[in-house]
Formats: sequence, structure tokens, C-alpha cells
Amino acid sequence: MSNSSSISHFLLLALADTRQLQLLHFCLFLGISLAAVLANGLIISAVACDHHLHTPMFFFLLNLALTDLGCICTTVPKAMHNSLWDTTNISYAGCVIQLFFFAFFISTELSLLTIMCYDRYVSICKPLHYGTLLGSRACAHMAEAAWASGFLNALLHSANTFSFPLCHGNILGQFFCEIPQILKLSCSKSYLREFGLLAVSICLSFGCFVFIVFSYVQIFRVVLRIPSEQGRHKAFSTCLPHLAVVSMFVSTAILAYLKPPSVSSPSLDLALSILYSVVPPALNPLIYSLRNQDLKAAMWRLMTQ
Repeated sequence: MSNSSSISHFLLLALADTRQLQLLHFCLFLGISLAAVLANGLIISAVACDHHLHTPMFFFLLNLALTDLGCICTTVPKAMHNSLWDTTNISYAGCVIQLFFFAFFISTELSLLTIMCYDRYVSICKPLHYGTLLGSRACAHMAEAAWASGFLNALLHSANTFSFPLCHGNILGQFFCEIPQILKLSCSKSYLREFGLLAVSICLSFGCFVFIVFSYVQIFRVVLRIPSEQGRHKAFSTCLPHLAVVSMFVSTAILAYLKPPSVSSPSLDLALSILYSVVPPALNPLIYSLRNQDLKAAMWRLMTQ
């Protein structure tokens, strides 16, 4: 029996058993991470450099790209390192840092997706009040609130998770450090604090989800009343990318965390964890740029220059 004070490192879940598959996973992760870094970096640069994109929608998109970059840079590099060097080790401090930043970026992303939904709601349902409700100062305050709430949530969960004594070894059933896997190693039966924090987080997440659903119900009601087909198409084209990103974010998180224990297996858990932690940061820029002509034009100007 050991406690957390004697644990110097954790053992992460190996992505593959054979050397060939490990190198294959390294190449796949390298390709995905490079695509995510390039795409999100292009969005950040295009929005920052092109004055035509200095609007609330693209300002929040820039913040979303930052969270995607942070999320994939938190989990993938260590997994690539372990696959390349045939190891599963991560230091205790490294695990704490990884868990904190993953929770930080995921929480911030949910807040930003909710704010972006509010932006679409005001733009379509209350266009005359758009400049008042979403001025530059209001947008800055909302972005600051999203980042601050993500930081606070990650700090509370990280400090609370690693405050429990760990006496069930140091083997994690995941390729990166996350809260449920750390709690499985705890020998403490007192989970009241963590249950309380989880309850608050779940309530806030559910509140964000309800707000998004309610907002889109109102948006679709207004859009369907637009007499012009071109107007309806333009309104839908600004909403569908956000709706697709939200759907992917929510569905993958539900599959990963709320699936029945009876269908759980190491390979399925690994596939789902990659699906919600690695794939969305790489796909989000593609989803947003496919139907947005202004963003595509700005990115093309940036690349040609």
C-alpha cells in the first residue's frame, strides 16, 4: 500500500502493444496535431490581422481557436513522446499540470460555445440591439468571464482531486491524466467534496446546454419566418457551423463519460477519449471555415502574403 506522497510518477495507458503500432499512433497523432495547430493558428492570425473580421463572432471564434490549441497541446505531445520512446511514464507534477490545463481548456470552451450561441441569438433575433448588447467592452468582459470561470473550475477540481490519498497503485486507464482515473486510485471513501464540485459543474454544464437549446429554438423560429430564401440561407450558414461544433462537443463528452459501465472496455474507452480530446480541436477550424466566405478569404490572403 502506498499513498500519494510516495508516488513519484503515474503509468498511462499504452496506445498499442507492438512497436509498429506505436509508431503508427505517433504518426497519426503528429498529423492530427500539426493540422490542428496550423488550422487554429491560421484562424487566430486571420482574425487578428484582418480588420474586416474584427466583429464579435470572429472575436469569440479566435478565443475558441485558442482553447482548441491549448487542449490538443495538453494531451497529444506526451502521448506522442510515450509512443515514440516506448514508455508510459508521466511524472506526478506533470500529471497535475496536464489535468489542470485539460480541465481549464475544456471548461473555457463550453463557456465560449455558450457565449457564441448568445451572439448568434442576438444577431438574428435582436439585430437592432446587436451593437448595444455586444459592444467591444461587453465582448471583452464575456471572454474574460469564460477564461476566469474555466481557470477557477480547473483549479478547484485539480486541488481537490490530488488532495485525496492514493493507495491503489499508480496505473491510469487513460492515455492522459483526467479526474475520474485519479479518483479510481484513491483509498479515501469520502468523496463529498468532489461530488459537490462535480454536481456544481454538471449543473452549470446542463444550464449552458439548456440555454443553447432554447436559443436555437428561438433562432430557428425567426429564421423560418424570413421571406427571402437567400436571407434564410445566410442566417443558417452562420448558425450551422456553431451548431455542428456544439453537437460534436456534447455528443463525444456524453459518450465518454455517461456510457453504461456494461459496454466499457479499454479499447472503447481509448477510442472515445481520442474522439473527444483530440479530434474536435482539429475539426473545429474546418467546420467554421467551410461555410464562412469571409474567413476563407482572410485566411487565403494571409497565406498568399
